[in-house]
Amino acid sequence: MTDRKHHLDPLAVTLLVACCAFWGFQQILIKLASREMAPLWQASIRMVGATVLLWLWCRWRGVALFARDGTLGAGLLAGLLFAGEFVCIYLGLQHTSVSRLTVFLYTSPFVVALLVPRVIPSETLRRIQWVGLVLAFSAVAVAFSEGFLHHSPVAGQWKGDAMGLAGGVLWGLTTLTIRASRLATASAEKTLFYQLAVTALVCPLLSLALGETWGWDYSALAWGSVFLQTAVGAFASYLVWMWMLRHYPATHISTFTFLTPVFALVFGVLLLGEPPTAQLIIALAAVATGIVLVSRRS
Repeated sequence: MTDRKHHLDPLAVTLLVACCAFWGFQQILIKLASREMAPLWQASIRMVGATVLLWLWCRWRGVALFARDGTLGAGLLAGLLFAGEFVCIYLGLQHTSVSRLTVFLYTSPFVVALLVPRVIPSETLRRIQWVGLVLAFSAVAVAFSEGFLHHSPVAGQWKGDAMGLAGGVLWGLTTLTIRASRLATASAEKTLFYQLAVTALVCPLLSLALGETWGWDYSALAWGSVFLQTAVGAFASYLVWMWMLRHYPATHISTFTFLTPVFALVFGVLLLGEPPTAQLIIALAAVATGIVLVSRRS
């Protein structure tokens, strides 16, 4: 029987902060490796590696991945949406900064908050949650307009911003698909396997379609980046997150996601020298506040 807790203890807080810090940092890793690797080829290596690691983990733990349980259709849909999200992330980072893309990507909780009541009527939004939605989307609109109104050292910044926003929408739709289908009763490992495996098939095909160059002769920095993305980002951190969802209140955990864009902004400034504009900082603060308000329960 699962030892379910009703509050976040020091272990939970430590793990949550560590996960959010890495999720903010992994966009830096993608950006660094992209200096040598074509973006979707990089994503292909990551997702194939993570799929293999998850399969080995499930074999060791005795988790059934291929039993017929009526989740195939929803699983493939969730996988395609997940693949679309990561295509947007990897391609978007070619046109915009890490901090900007991450702010747009984390519109996902608001997409979920808007759409979940349509499939789960009991989860209607309260007034404070509407305040959070309006605040966050207003801030995103201001940040997005910056890509058109100001000169940027990154060519086509608005394209990267748009891909980050599209990635956030696709992430939200992935969450909605999982919650509104039979995947809601499937094991967390099987749900993640659908997403990783489909993405591992989609990314190489898109990479070939775009004419990307494939190769293996890269620097230790590039391979180290892909290794961390694979072993920590797409495998270990997701397993930790799923373990926490089984043991701690999901609403308390989700509030911590506002830390990820904060970490992304800090890492982008410190490690890549990205300029933090006033509009972006205001948007970040508003998105973080919106996530906290939307995650609140009466």
